[in-house]
Amino acid sequence: MSGEIVVSHLTKHYRQLRAVDDLSFTVQPGRVTGFLGPNGAGKTTTLRMMLGLVQPTSGTATFSGTRYNDLDEPIRQVGALLEASSAHRGRSGRNHLRIIAAAAGLPQQAADDALASVGLTPAAKRKFKGYSLGMKQRLGIAAALLGNPQVLILDEPANGLDPEGIRWMRDLLKSLAAQGRTVLVSSHLLAEMQQLADDVVIIAAGRLVRQGPVGEVLGSMSGAAVVRVRSPHPDRLAAALSETSATVNALPDGAFTVTGLDGAQVGHLAFTAGIELHELSAEKADLEQVFLQLTAGKAGIR
Repeated sequence: MSGEIVVSHLTKHYRQLRAVDDLSFTVQPGRVTGFLGPNGAGKTTTLRMMLGLVQPTSGTATFSGTRYNDLDEPIRQVGALLEASSAHRGRSGRNHLRIIAAAAGLPQQAADDALASVGLTPAAKRKFKGYSLGMKQRLGIAAALLGNPQVLILDEPANGLDPEGIRWMRDLLKSLAAQGRTVLVSSHLLAEMQQLADDVVIIAAGRLVRQGPVGEVLGSMSGAAVVRVRSPHPDRLAAALSETSATVNALPDGAFTVTGLDGAQVGHLAFTAGIELHELSAEKADLEQVFLQLTAGKAGIR
């Protein structure tokens, strides 16, 4: 199994609501792909259709050319976490995984291996009711890894994780991708996605907005770069900038951020107006800026 995911014209209608609308994208093995969109954009519905939990109105989602429901041993081929792990409150984390392993025909050792991979071995005998939300998330990831699958699909896996836990998750997912696995991660943590993801798929209102490598998506947005400028004459500088079409925001330290002009244009404007500058620097667009620009005005729910 190569691990390529192909979503082709996937559509889901609920009466008058178009939750997912003719959505197509691909996810390549050996890379972490961030699946991004505003609340109500259709991300979870898409993931549920991909995993055979929701019947699409039309379109397909395949793993190496095969639909999830047609996979011979899905737990060994596709691992998934769609929400914080749930288990019997009085059952230990180890026994929770052992039951899943037994149902899937996996050896019991798979449970211990999965617990070790997510750092839960010390809590293996602890009852689920005593797990923190972050531990429950780790247990859910362990369940997804139980069959040592080629493809991993995670919906908001960082929920409940502290900064150390988020860094652990980032390292884990990067290491899995480095092994040649396919990793698709849905998340609202855009700064984290910029560090974690190799590629992004951005949707809004159920439709594809942009797909590609993170660097390419960031570099493709005209006007997304921000220029920081500071002058001992802020009123004059603000007045000069207000005569342009740029977006200008005043900062608490007296500086301004300018979107819509590059550093050379801001410098030339200040020079022409005889305004002294004490700072002029260009900041690269980040994923949050690009995401907001791409999804601006696109309602998440229709």
